[in-house]
Amino acid sequence: MNYLDYTVIIVYLIGFLGLGFLFKENNTSGDYFLGGRNTSWLPLSLSAMATQLSAISFVSAPAFVGLKQGGGMQWLTYEFGVPLAMAFLLIALLPTLYKSGIVSVYEYLEKRFDASSRLLISFVFQISRSVATGVMVYTMALILQATIQLDFWISVLIIGVITMIYSFQGGMKAVIWGDVIQMSILFLGIIICLFYGFSELGGIDNFLTHVDKDRITAVDFNKWGFSNADGDDEFGFWPMVIGGFFLYASYYGTDQTQSQRLLSSSSMSNLKKLMMANGLLRFPFTLTYCIMGLVLGTLLMQDVSFQEQMETVYQANISSLEGKKADLMVPVFIIKYLPNGVIGILIVAIMSAAMSTLSSTVNSLSAVTMEDFVKRFKPNMPDKKYVSYSRLLSIFWGLVCLLFAFFAGNIEGTVIEVINKISSVFYGPILAAFMLAILTTRVHSLGANIGIVAGVLFNIYLWLYVPEIFWFWWNALGCLMTILVAVIVSYTVKRKTNKGLEVVFYAGKKEVAILSGYFVAIVLFSWYLPNLLN
Repeated sequence: MNYLDYTVIIVYLIGFLGLGFLFKENNTSGDYFLGGRNTSWLPLSLSAMATQLSAISFVSAPAFVGLKQGGGMQWLTYEFGVPLAMAFLLIALLPTLYKSGIVSVYEYLEKRFDASSRLLISFVFQISRSVATGVMVYTMALILQATIQLDFWISVLIIGVITMIYSFQGGMKAVIWGDVIQMSILFLGIIICLFYGFSELGGIDNFLTHVDKDRITAVDFNKWGFSNADGDDEFGFWPMVIGGFFLYASYYGTDQTQSQRLLSSSSMSNLKKLMMANGLLRFPFTLTYCIMGLVLGTLLMQDVSFQEQMETVYQANISSLEGKKADLMVPVFIIKYLPNGVIGILIVAIMSAAMSTLSSTVNSLSAVTMEDFVKRFKPNMPDKKYVSYSRLLSIFWGLVCLLFAFFAGNIEGTVIEVINKISSVFYGPILAAFMLAILTTRVHSLGANIGIVAGVLFNIYLWLYVPEIFWFWWNALGCLMTILVAVIVSYTVKRKTNKGLEVVFYAGKKEVAILSGYFVAIVLFSWYLPNLLN
């Protein structure tokens, strides 16, 4: 890196400081946490994808595809459940949540059941999301330290402080438009890596000649995920579709970091467009960075000097990067093959990926803390004081995430692997709680709470004692267990049920048909992909 790269990085960071100032006018909770509900569908969709895809998409996913043992294009199967989940949410859950006018998605559970359901799930969200985000910042800071020799603590502070400042000032509008910018930079970075990767390989034909044929298979209909003790039964078609449907329905519909964007939509018509965009745009983006992973992995196998530089960086940082050698592939490629100036853009892309996730987390955590906890004790708070408290909470949660980042080294060896499993323990039961709240009238709060606990305990049991079942299945099995127990308890123990808010269904036959057809299309494309790459 030289002065040109540092200039690019500094200009980028200064620009984001100005972003918060640009959107500093926030007078109510709807302004600060929902962007005034006047943001169009396209920036909201890009913001949602930026939050979900983030640093994993730019660094770890290409490494999985191109280098990690057992990896390859099967990463595409993560996307199969998305269009089906969008169709379900568009019809059954989101219209009701949107029409309710709530800020914290968990508020609906209190209106339909009672406060205990709301507070329990809100608390779980706050702890798990702040820990996961801290680990993500920690990992990106380690990679920056290893590749450009930027001290770990400086990387954490740069990512954290800049993000907190523009989130503090601008609220959800700053987060959304920041994500749009960061998503654009991230996609530009992927295209740049592809261009230079193909160039170094001598063209597409040479890439197709030397690509590892074992890594180009994406779909396996014979893996069911029920004999997974040795890890060989993962990424089968059926667990990734069925489990993925429940995972993404829960993530987009009931996780505050995503649902808050959906609730920020300016109208039901825009909400429909937002859901369609989420269902249709994710797969092409994922396919692009998966191809990037194949290209860089092929180059690594062809260029001994690339391998040697990765090994040198890894050995120099082995105490902190143990087990993450593959994650160095993209950053080392950037430093080794790209010209100055372009290197700065790609380092900005890595920072953007981390900052988009952190900003979304900070805003969502402060939203649920204000709505689910603070307002319980101060229900008639003036708007001005509400916004002031919300800003202070965004700083608080930003510091909490950075604290986890600084101390993640003590636990990181297991957390990154475990964090997705922890999410899958809870996602199914949480989705079930919302399905019971919106789609049933006979289930009462006691039945729902017992069902949620039963679903979580059932998933924990699977984790501890039934390793043969691939963890993607937990999302579906936990949801079904929660519903079954909740219905049995509610019909056995007679209690009064709350009616809750008005239930709204969206008769989107056209949208459902498009999303269902798109699901078939991406599966067929992924299945035929090896023929295109041979």
